[in-house]
Amino acid sequence: MLYAVISEDVENSLEKRLSVRAEHIARLNALKDEGKLVLAGPHPAIDSDDPGTNGFTGSLIVAEFDSLELAQAWADADPYIGAGVYQKVTVKPFKKVLP
Repeated sequence: MLYAVISEDVENSLEKRLSVRAEHIARLNALKDEGKLVLAGPHPAIDSDDPGTNGFTGSLIVAEFDSLELAQAWADADPYIGAGVYQKVTVKPFKKVLP
C-alpha cells in the first residue's frame, strides 16, 4: 500500500537540512531503487523552485510499504528527525487515483 509521509519543519531549518541532506537523499534513493518511491520533495517557504535562504517548511514523500507500522518506522528513522529539522511528521495511508 502507498503511504504519505507529511513533515513540517521547525523554523529556520535550512542549515539543519543541509547538514544531513546527503543521508536523507540516500534513503530516498534506496526506496527509488526498490521501485517503492512515488514522489518526494520539500515545500519551499516562498513561491519559488529555489527559495534560497528562505528555505523550506516541510516535505512530502509518497512511497509503498507493507504496512503503516513499517512506513512509520521508516519515517521515524529519517536523518532530518535526528538533526532537528522536523517538528512534526504524519504518516498515513494514501490512495493514488490520478494519473
